[in-house]
Amino acid sequence: MKEIANSDTLRDSRDDHRELIIFTLSDSSGETAESVARAAVVQFPPGRASIYRLPQVKTLKQIESLVREVSGDKAVIAYTLVLPEYRETLEREARKYNIATIDLLGSLIDKVSQLTGQAPLSQPGRLHLLDESYYRRIEALEFAIRFDDGKNPDGLLEADVILIGVSRTSKTPNCIYLAHHYGLKAANVPLVYGVDPPLNLYQVPSRRIVGLHLEPVLLQEIRSARAQSLKMPGVNDYADLDRIREEVRYARKTFRELKCHIIDVSAKAIEEISSEVYLHLRQ
Repeated sequence: MKEIANSDTLRDSRDDHRELIIFTLSDSSGETAESVARAAVVQFPPGRASIYRLPQVKTLKQIESLVREVSGDKAVIAYTLVLPEYRETLEREARKYNIATIDLLGSLIDKVSQLTGQAPLSQPGRLHLLDESYYRRIEALEFAIRFDDGKNPDGLLEADVILIGVSRTSKTPNCIYLAHHYGLKAANVPLVYGVDPPLNLYQVPSRRIVGLHLEPVLLQEIRSARAQSLKMPGVNDYADLDRIREEVRYARKTFRELKCHIIDVSAKAIEEISSEVYLHLRQ
């Protein structure tokens, strides 16, 4: 017969099964802390942890109050606080209630200061100032929209990078991501079986062209779902596997002619693909 567990053991067991709440606390918008937290949470099965954003912390009293409010939860506080006194207050208050904390920004600021010999400005919200990079990203976003899906081939000569590939290889979302996160003017050209690409594409240096490849079977699944959502006829070439294989072969032939860099996007997220494009361009 099993021995009856004591109340402390039962409480610990219940705590083990409670969902962890990650409170992302920031003296600005909190987007950075939340992005890092989400990158961590997706590595675990659903239901194990959730994220709650606590942005725009402006006073020490506010920090004390927020820590007190979350003290009853199974929680960790991941924070991006620029001011040293804010970080010190948070750590002190968290210790009072035995709450785990993760400083996502302070240690890097301290290390940069140490290695450069420069004191940090300690100004919350500087990441979101309307500086030159902001306007460059806006210009790049407008470019991506204007020259999406092969519109106006004359714009290809102005592009920092051109993504090419058959339909549904994530050309457009990658162009938008490259514009928003890297400030790159990205255009895209669909490769259509039996139709020659625009002549301007052959005037662009090959290193500025990136071919996106997707395995035919996976491409068929994506197109079938797309056709269903658009209520396309049941019998059509768009989602036919044999036709898709022909399109992919044609695309690979075009990639070789252009001598461009090729990325297999079959098992990659938009962030991964765009990062690979960016690193390729920097070589």
